[in-house]
Amino acid sequence: MSQKNDNINPFDPTGMLKNMRDSSLDAWSKMMVQLVNTDAYAQATGAMLDAWLTTSTPFRKALESTMTQVLTNLNMPTRTDITSMAERLTNIEMRLDDMEARLDEAQRAARKPAPKAKEPKESA
Repeated sequence: MSQKNDNINPFDPTGMLKNMRDSSLDAWSKMMVQLVNTDAYAQATGAMLDAWLTTSTPFRKALESTMTQVLTNLNMPTRTDITSMAERLTNIEMRLDDMEARLDEAQRAARKPAPKAKEPKESA
């Protein structure tokens, strides 16, 4: 037991209740850790999630189509509109980055001095 519980008066009802609470929480904690770490629990949880996702799909699709209609009627952008706009902006940003890189290359090339042409030696 912990040092805290050793100092508790065994005849104190509050201390007894705290000790019982701590013991029961420890027991539940150990039991739940053992339960959650089993293959049966993982399979049961997976089956429940699969069933929930399967049954919720029609409701989700109905909600999405309703929201699309409402937003269209309110002249507001839908999820598809925003996604399309984000893709376009990403494409524009990539092109601007490419143009900036080319411009930097051109500026670096313009700053380099041109190689001097060899002057013909005059014969005496």
